[in-house]
Amino acid sequence: MFTEDFLTYLRTVKRYSDRTQDIYEGVLGSWCAFLCRDGEKLTDELVVGSLQPSLLRSYEVSLVSSGHSARTVCQHMSALSSFCRWLMLRGILDSNPAKRVSRPKVEKRLPYFYKEEALEEYLSSSAHAADREALGFLEKALVQCDEKMAKEIYESRLRRMVISLFAGTGIRRAELIGLRVGSFDPGRKILKVRGKGDKMREIPLVGTLSEEISLYLKAAEALEGGARPADSPMLMTFSRGRLYPELVDRMVKRELEGVKGITGRKSPHVLRHTLATGLLNNEADLNSIKELLGHSSLAATQVYTHTSVAQLKQVYKQSHPRAKSGGKNGD
Repeated sequence: MFTEDFLTYLRTVKRYSDRTQDIYEGVLGSWCAFLCRDGEKLTDELVVGSLQPSLLRSYEVSLVSSGHSARTVCQHMSALSSFCRWLMLRGILDSNPAKRVSRPKVEKRLPYFYKEEALEEYLSSSAHAADREALGFLEKALVQCDEKMAKEIYESRLRRMVISLFAGTGIRRAELIGLRVGSFDPGRKILKVRGKGDKMREIPLVGTLSEEISLYLKAAEALEGGARPADSPMLMTFSRGRLYPELVDRMVKRELEGVKGITGRKSPHVLRHTLATGLLNNEADLNSIKELLGHSSLAATQVYTHTSVAQLKQVYKQSHPRAKSGGKNGD
């Protein structure tokens, strides 16, 4: 089936993340179910022959009628448009019919982020979980075969490490899970990250984060009972398992729950937004932020310029003649 070949292309050639592959698979499955709603047999001929503007519009209407948001509808149409482009590359379609279908307007959502002081409160209050003393306690618990204590100490360190990496580097969840022991270069204080499209980038680390990673890796070695290969997952559970998306999300939510000043969503992506916001507000240029975050285009980074509104208000009060003088229209 063309749909299966397309998904294989996304996995092997485009090297899309598992999550992105799941989205495309879900969209194609939904589209095929729509085509076969009256009992038709699914064939390549049916799939290709149905890629017409009129039928794509009907599919779009069915999604809206089913209660899907404008953002989800646009996601479906974008995925089908990608499928059409792939069919064009193979000479099966002459043009992209999805381009002739208007899409619902999506309200632009501004990135949500945590205030710098709130995140600093968490990092300060949890610092004990990542220090050398905690490492000593872990090693002692392991020697004494106190598994309960060792697990408690190690998992606290792991959760703190997850937050520190997200907050300190702005990496994506999939990128964090994909880190290897060899991804960390302590001499250069660099983290090598494999991002979207299998692209590699190097992220500089501040001294405290570099030290925290080194101590975490020593804790993992103590748990393993020796040195770990460079291609081993950097982060692992107490039972030596690999991290997975749902576990990472639970760790972030647990760690940030109850922290003063941190309200609303508690997720890896919000921590990513928070770093980007802090960099921009501290006058980092957009191109540098783009490279750090691994964005493919500057347009993806420009969404963070909304965060300058607070700074703009401050500059206004400091610089605007009427604001400074406290005139009639001043503050």
